Amino acid sequence: MTQTLNSTTEKFDVPDTLDFLNEKYGDLPAVAAEFRARYMAGEPFPNIYFEDFFNPGILEAILEEFPDLENKDDIKFHTPNEIKLASRGERRFGPVTKTFVHFLNSEPFLLFLQELTGIDETLTPDPYFEGGGFHQTKPGGFLKIHADFNKHRQTGLDRRLNVLVYLNKDWLEDYGGHFELWSRDMTRCVKKVPPRFNTMALFTTTDFSYHGLPNPLTCPPDRSRKSLALYYYSNGRPANEVNAGLEDHTTLFRERKGENLDAKMRKFNAGQAIKEFAKELVPPIFVRWVKKLLK
Repeated sequence: MTQTLNSTTEKFDVPDTLDFLNEKYGDLPAVAAEFRARYMAGEPFPNIYFEDFFNPGILEAILEEFPDLENKDDIKFHTPNEIKLASRGERRFGPVTKTFVHFLNSEPFLLFLQELTGIDETLTPDPYFEGGGFHQTKPGGFLKIHADFNKHRQTGLDRRLNVLVYLNKDWLEDYGGHFELWSRDMTRCVKKVPPRFNTMALFTTTDFSYHGLPNPLTCPPDRSRKSLALYYYSNGRPANEVNAGLEDHTTLFRERKGENLDAKMRKFNAGQAIKEFAKELVPPIFVRWVKKLLK
């Protein structure tokens, strides 16, 4: 059974089955078995990307629903480390997008991810989309190389896996915006993934899975880099994925070797480190009280 939309996407029926997938990848257990070894052997950390993974009609409908994330309720990052936009929760999702991300958080897709990645602990989706959802980078925007925050702020679960679905039609190499994966010692970019339409990238998230799009975007003023980001968690993780003293941290930005780090970026990173240290010293109840007082 399908649901017909009465909007700009009314020409498209929202499926409630595995019609979300391209025919080539329709048998998810078989795909996971075929590509598991490649994923786990990925360099510089377990990763893989697929082109034309989903039904293109679904993603075209999502692209029609994609908002300009300059709304007052959207998240705007503008620091020496990142200039990008993001949605908050599900509030900016249209009906097709909402149905699609619910599929990506459903049992069939979770079992696919579990088998593909070889993660032993049970994967759990994030219905709150903390840090996930719609992402948009406009000309001049960037995201410095980093490792992601490792704990969900509401559930306390460990972040284990990122899934990125790119929505950029007719994207030229000259525009930049490639998803870069960097070596643990930050000496080189090991892999670049072009953010082309209907490309899905997946990678295991640890304290040393360094990635980003560090160079300012050079697409035309009427274009932007668009994607959907979904994160998956588990209750606990292997000890070899944790750095002592970093059991619970926010985003860890890293300097590329040979890069002349901007003085503002250096100062910003130092300020963030001080904030993180202060959080460990100040009781949470005092922090909540101060926030209420300042509202």
